[in-house]
Amino acid sequence: MDGLARLVEGLLRPEAYPERPEGIELRQTHISYLIFTPEFVYKIKKPVDFGFLDFTTLEKRRFFCEEEVRLNRRLAPGAYLGVSPITEEDGGLRVDGRGRPVEYAVKMRRLDEDRCLSRLIASDRATVETVARVARSIASFHASARTDAHISAFGSSDIIMKNTDENFGQTLPFVGKTVSERLHGRVRDYTADFLSFEAPLLESRIRNGFIRDCHGDIHSEHVFIDGGVQIIDCIEFNERFRYSDVAADIAFLSMDLDFLNRHALSAALDRAYFGETGDYEGLRLMDFYRCYRAFVRGKVESFKAFEPEVREADKEVSFLRAVYHFHLSGLYASGGFRPMLVMVTGLSGTGKSTLASQIARHTGFVHLSSDAVRKELAGLSPDERRKEPFGRGIYSEDFTEKTYDALIRRASDLLEKGRSVIADATFGKRRHLMAARDAARGHGAVSRVVECTAESSTIRERLLRRGARPGGDASDADWEIYLRQKALFEEIAGPHAIARAEEPEEERLGKVFSSIFG
Repeated sequence: MDGLARLVEGLLRPEAYPERPEGIELRQTHISYLIFTPEFVYKIKKPVDFGFLDFTTLEKRRFFCEEEVRLNRRLAPGAYLGVSPITEEDGGLRVDGRGRPVEYAVKMRRLDEDRCLSRLIASDRATVETVARVARSIASFHASARTDAHISAFGSSDIIMKNTDENFGQTLPFVGKTVSERLHGRVRDYTADFLSFEAPLLESRIRNGFIRDCHGDIHSEHVFIDGGVQIIDCIEFNERFRYSDVAADIAFLSMDLDFLNRHALSAALDRAYFGETGDYEGLRLMDFYRCYRAFVRGKVESFKAFEPEVREADKEVSFLRAVYHFHLSGLYASGGFRPMLVMVTGLSGTGKSTLASQIARHTGFVHLSSDAVRKELAGLSPDERRKEPFGRGIYSEDFTEKTYDALIRRASDLLEKGRSVIADATFGKRRHLMAARDAARGHGAVSRVVECTAESSTIRERLLRRGARPGGDASDADWEIYLRQKALFEEIAGPHAIARAEEPEEERLGKVFSSIFG
């Protein structure tokens, strides 16, 4: 066990702390150990050198701990309490002890994680007023943030191009994996054109004082509505990542809200921020900086997806997040954000609902199931079985038309609000698929089709297992219904993704992501 590992192990004992906490939890990132007690968080920097940061000596770690506290008190004054020396005393470790310091930790008040913006969004508790409060807080911070000639130089087109070229070079190993060659080239060309055509605008931003000492990493997991707005974890270790146009700072959170499928909140954030600052010239930069921020997140997630020491489950999540972030970057490079309608199609037993729920879990897309809609229209609970002969009762042609009408209408309502949607249905008739595509087009949305397929033996086994379960599934299909569906299923025309049930689940999901978001 190396010295740092022994130190961290020693800090998992209650006697190491003045408050003698009843519970201690360890978390870590690639650059820090975070030790959580009921009241506090202690953040210890790992002795690593990644080029863009260097924490390899005790003095450097102490310096950057002090910088972290100083800089983060600008946006989270109630959270950052100071730098705690970790000392050796009587054969043990002590936080804020009197002995010789062997390490340093940033000491923070533990914020209520249930009040984190990402959790508020996930539980539909974040409102337009919530993000407006955040926007006003950031606007106030930007108004008072430091600027000078050195900081302003980071807003030049040459420096920005150096940053973007670095990103394009560092992502070349991921072309054909998390980002297609076509998408990579499109974002690169857009970036070069923007920096060339908008050089006068960028120069005016420098002259007018909009390049400031910003936060550098504002996304929803760093924002807390806890005793006011608290925004933590700014970039303390590299001024190149923190000195930027204020529009680049707010664009990070705006992009992240789009990533979380809350475009209405993203738009509300922009309105509130620019309404507060009056910096409407900055609006011209937002898609460029959202594109840049999404591309950087795609790069970071790609690194994680292919790091050998990362757990396989975490690699899969990072792979999918990278693909989707690159997709967002491409949208911003092609005229701005557009919601998406994904139609997951196929016969009963091919795994439509499973795949649709997986896509929804990794993207935040709203999952609409025709089975659930059908049961709701019939006044039944989603898992209530209703065995009907094929083409009769709630499975008659008239009732099926009502079901697809309701499904597409609900998808349209969500698309109109900027929410992306997954429509999970057989789509056995081309007219239903065309109606869904027309609805997407009418709302300016992107549409994609995924066809789920499976061998007959796979489907038979799945339907037998489903029929043996007492409930919990909205589908009533059995083998006989599958055979009738198959005889009447109209072939899907045009390009679309294929998801084969016999493929390993991770491989199938990765291929679908690359197809619909590539």
